[in-house]
Amino acid sequence: MKENKKKFYIKTWGCQINEYDSLTIINTLQQNKKYTETKNVLEAEILILNTCSIREKAHEKLFHQLGRWKDLKKNNKNIIIAVGGCVATQEGNNILKRAKFVDIIFGTQTLHKLPHMLEKHIIKQKSLININFLQLEKFQDTIKPKFTNYIASIPIMEGCNKYCSFCIVPYTRGREMSRPFYSLLTEINTLANNGIKEIQLLGQNVNSYKYIDKNKNKYTFAELLHSISLIKKIKRIRFITSNPMQFTDDIIHIYNKTNKIVNFLHLPIQSGSNKILKLMKRPYSISEYEQIIKKLKKIRPNIQISSDFIVGFPGETEDDFQDTIKIISKIKFDMSYSFIYSPRPGTPASKLKDNVDLETKKYRLQILQKKIKKQTNYWNTKIINSNQKILVEKFFNKKKLELIGKTENNRTVILQGQKNMIGKIIKVQITKKKKNFFKGIYIP
Repeated sequence: MKENKKKFYIKTWGCQINEYDSLTIINTLQQNKKYTETKNVLEAEILILNTCSIREKAHEKLFHQLGRWKDLKKNNKNIIIAVGGCVATQEGNNILKRAKFVDIIFGTQTLHKLPHMLEKHIIKQKSLININFLQLEKFQDTIKPKFTNYIASIPIMEGCNKYCSFCIVPYTRGREMSRPFYSLLTEINTLANNGIKEIQLLGQNVNSYKYIDKNKNKYTFAELLHSISLIKKIKRIRFITSNPMQFTDDIIHIYNKTNKIVNFLHLPIQSGSNKILKLMKRPYSISEYEQIIKKLKKIRPNIQISSDFIVGFPGETEDDFQDTIKIISKIKFDMSYSFIYSPRPGTPASKLKDNVDLETKKYRLQILQKKIKKQTNYWNTKIINSNQKILVEKFFNKKKLELIGKTENNRTVILQGQKNMIGKIIKVQITKKKKNFFKGIYIP
């Protein structure tokens, strides 16, 4: 008799690493052949929440979501609720104290244990928790995600050693651990042979990648980039997120050696004030950040830069904020992720006196985002009538023979074309800007 598969529903918050982790969970559970994913929360027997602790009030957001799922469990006592990710790692047993109906808690490095934990819970009917830091075990014991549309994301490392005063990541993801160099190349080669054209390398600080093998050979991020660029079937390389304090000259040199690294870089600066950077424990100066960009632009004059900003950090004066606005103008950032500062429990910054009131923070954020939006529009206008290379991902409208793809600077382009263009990088003239995309014409 055929066994019925249990349906699971997964909700993901946070960064691209969290998204990768969720894809890994989905693939691992489905490979188990006892589970199948559903997109309808109301028909799921297993509810999985993959949490993020970066945003404000992450803990309250977690318990609000769990409250909604508790109502579903009241109607079906057999529903299993599992909580993973950064908040799960940070809070552990505290989640069970406040939400006794939660069945499983797993950490950022124990997601590969989830199938076993589910089996154990079904047999013993007891709450289980495993939030241990298990080195790089999860990368060995999970089924890798399947990717579509010719683009794949690959975590090259886990954790962070930087301990910026505002950041909780080192406490929830552990210390930096780089995945084996040749294991990564094997995985990327496999993806390339399965049709992947673009690779995005993921990590809390990708440029601090450093692997030492058993023969004491050292492999750096620059060497990894160069080796990936030699894989013929890989046509584009992206990476996120970088840290200015380790954006070294050998990395910049790779931009000169290969054109496969895209002309777009996300390099978080956080503030334009040296005083605030020091309080944030970001050990670089504004002039050092500018030097990195200057060196990159010497090699790639048209490279576009995006960044992260925290507004209203403790100690930020109006002059400090104006310094941030000045650097935004000077670098001409294309886009940004910008947030109002809010303290994360357990971080050094949470002990600083927060001297900026909420209204001022909101006002400054509004000014900053308006400035960035103006610059995004500048870059949007600049590419109209230009020729761009796009990776064609799929049909946008099959009947009209409209294709959709992305430029190196993350602009979505729709154009008319043929099926045989899908999966290829083609040259397109950008003709006009629509609301959320550009229109283009194929250049043979």
